[in-house]
Amino acid sequence: MTTIITNDKADFLKTHVAKGLLLLNGAMAILYFCIIAFGFTPSNQFLFDLLVAGEVFHLWQVLGLLSAVWQTEYVAPFDAAIQSPVDVFITVAGEPVEIVRQTAKAALAMNYPDFQVYLLNDGFVAGKDNWREIETLATELGITCITRQTPGGAKAGNINHALSLTQRPYVVVFDADHVPYPSFLAKTMGHFTDSKMGFVQTPQYYKNHQANAIAATAWEQQTLFFGPIMKGKNRFGSVFMCGTNMVVRREALAAVGGMCEFNIAEDFLTSLFIHAKGFRSIYVPEVLAEGLAPEDFLSYYKQQYRWTRGSLEVIFKYNPLFMRGLSLYQRYQYLTSASYYLSGVVVLMNAMLPIIFLFSGQVPVKTSTMLLALSFLPYIFLNLLVLQLSSNFSYSFRAISFSLSSFYLQLRAVVAVLTNQKTVFAVTSKQQIQGNFLYLAAPHFVYIAAFLAGLAVAIHREGVDTSVINNSAWALLTIAIFVPFIMSAAPQGKLSLTRRSKKSFKIIVEQ
Repeated sequence: MTTIITNDKADFLKTHVAKGLLLLNGAMAILYFCIIAFGFTPSNQFLFDLLVAGEVFHLWQVLGLLSAVWQTEYVAPFDAAIQSPVDVFITVAGEPVEIVRQTAKAALAMNYPDFQVYLLNDGFVAGKDNWREIETLATELGITCITRQTPGGAKAGNINHALSLTQRPYVVVFDADHVPYPSFLAKTMGHFTDSKMGFVQTPQYYKNHQANAIAATAWEQQTLFFGPIMKGKNRFGSVFMCGTNMVVRREALAAVGGMCEFNIAEDFLTSLFIHAKGFRSIYVPEVLAEGLAPEDFLSYYKQQYRWTRGSLEVIFKYNPLFMRGLSLYQRYQYLTSASYYLSGVVVLMNAMLPIIFLFSGQVPVKTSTMLLALSFLPYIFLNLLVLQLSSNFSYSFRAISFSLSSFYLQLRAVVAVLTNQKTVFAVTSKQQIQGNFLYLAAPHFVYIAAFLAGLAVAIHREGVDTSVINNSAWALLTIAIFVPFIMSAAPQGKLSLTRRSKKSFKIIVEQ
């Protein structure tokens, strides 16, 4: 089946990069690493080792992205005659009734001969006030509401409870805010052409991505993942579940004991177990449902932390490298995807190098600024070019800013995993939360203060020389990257980017 993209909401799916450019990017990444690791003379051995370790990680991530986007036009087998019975689960845990209503009505309107819609009402066990309203809504729409009375397992437990009460051979899962198109089932079920197709995943598209800068950034970060990366995973059956907008073979879930209830990224880990049982998966690169992005900084932060914590547990507790039943490429793809969330460690390491120089005069390598720039600039230019081309220019500086500025929440997640701290699953708010979230940017303010103090120390020590200027420039670049993240955490502040605004880009900070 060939997907035809006809509207701008699917621009992020138009991904194609010339293989020659990908090869050049890979070669330059390897060359840059070799220059850093073997071409420069260490000045401070400890700092040099940190620098090389960071570059090993960067090389791993670059090669992982290149391998994913190498071939993004894989077309999976499709048989339109497949019309097996389907149970449609809409997971609800306190979301506004009107949002649930839109999703439920859209699910009922899907163009497919045999399916039944269920509202999986977790409002009672989650202590939400509107759980009875969800039951009333189900009665009004003539669909079945399954209200759990016994808590456990969060969203995964909610789904598993519904699985025990239903029996159709296929299950669709929609979050409460993800409104399916009428063609959703017609365009996904045909991919179950053999008994080993475990699940079919479709994109998460945020229809409110123009509401403000936080929603826009959350969407821009998603475009890279749901564009080239997920399309690239199709080649070797390494697509994983993304929690919503997916169809799952009940037999595959039964083979792994249902959705994973002991990880807050239940979809990611369940996918790993399903693949280890020999089932395959496919990604349909077409927008077939529309959901809501977080519109406030706290909701965004919590969502990112949950994804980070759950993904890192895959590395530290269920490492695919040692899991039987996975193909080599599946192991590689799971590791590259999960290890992305170790970026925070490397971001902090790199950010601290100029600060360390300002306070102590110590540097990792002995080299001229010009030689370092001649090595770095072609490398970073190619990286950014491939990133932009592969995402059809959907991945913005703001998305890069939020990704790099999330270093502290990633560090927190690493510590939480290593110390086995309990993390509670939290549903992303579907309504904007007002408040002062600058405390979440406290590490960034500490970094700015450290730079200013270090700059004073360095100038007192050696004046305004070339080394002070160069290291200050690197620190200032880091601070510039932090700025959009910090501004979004301001009290009721948001970088407004809406069609309603008279200006194309307007900064609004309301005290």
